[in-house]
Amino acid sequence: MNKLEEIGSAIKMAERVLLCGHVMPDGDCLGSVLALGLTLEKLGKKVTMAGPDPVPEKYRFLPGSDRFVVGDPPKSQYDTFIILDCSVPERLGKGYKELLSKNMVSINIDHHAGSIPFGDYQYTDTKAAAVGEIIFDLLNVMKVNLTIEAAINLYTAIITDTGSFQYDNTTPGTHRRAAMILEMGIPAAQINIHLYEEKPVVTLNILGAALNTLSISPCGKVCWMTITQETLRKAGAVDEHTDGLVNYARSVKGVQVGILFREITEDLYKVSFRSKSVVDVNQLAAPFGGGGHLRAAGCVLQGDLEKIQEEIITAAILAVGGTVQ
Repeated sequence: MNKLEEIGSAIKMAERVLLCGHVMPDGDCLGSVLALGLTLEKLGKKVTMAGPDPVPEKYRFLPGSDRFVVGDPPKSQYDTFIILDCSVPERLGKGYKELLSKNMVSINIDHHAGSIPFGDYQYTDTKAAAVGEIIFDLLNVMKVNLTIEAAINLYTAIITDTGSFQYDNTTPGTHRRAAMILEMGIPAAQINIHLYEEKPVVTLNILGAALNTLSISPCGKVCWMTITQETLRKAGAVDEHTDGLVNYARSVKGVQVGILFREITEDLYKVSFRSKSVVDVNQLAAPFGGGGHLRAAGCVLQGDLEKIQEEIITAAILAVGGTVQ
């Protein structure tokens, strides 16, 4: 792994930069990409911020989000490919993963515990609550001043990946970085409104449908919900409207692991895990080909839903110390 100073030096050498994150981008992914991209433009570099999936509606207030290129990789020529918040090449999506074999410098910056090193330069800090923290430190190492626009993006990256500073990954350093960003005069209250207090009606309809499927294990420590493509169609919803639903399963009193089963396509399911204080869901997801963080992880499985649920729920019950009946 490279030092952050080496990453900064490699970026300073870049002239034409392609910046991207993982598929189905979240707040940390988008905030980090946009913050770094806008800053590099201020340094005179030609930058394209892109990804295979669109910016979810809740993040379209972020400065620079209207410039985010969606779909296949742009055909322009780049000398540097920077990947943020992506633990494995597969999470780039097929088109972007193929760029790793192209003749340009690749730089990978991540914070996931299960991150697999890839790229010409690689920096992973598993103690960082968000990649947004790493980008904050990187720009400091590069002696680059933050603009308000970049600061708004980094603040969003940090608060979304820490659950507004509620998760175990929040450290004193997280608060110090957030405080320095706040001192710049960003509209923190307005950011909070955009993220948490302005939900489309369809999101609440999906929440109601998900709660109707809520089930709890006999031991009372595992709770799960299910969203199918039919449920989404009936509500006129899309995948982004399911964001955060798994937290309702975790929030049930006595529950240690919350799970959301979401149908992506026929016989293909995204499984999201959240835990409170006992279970490392990164380890829970690992045998199923997934991963993530101590308290938040996921995996994608193909097959029959009932069989998938049986395997996942059994593993979760054993993880919380329960008995499988």
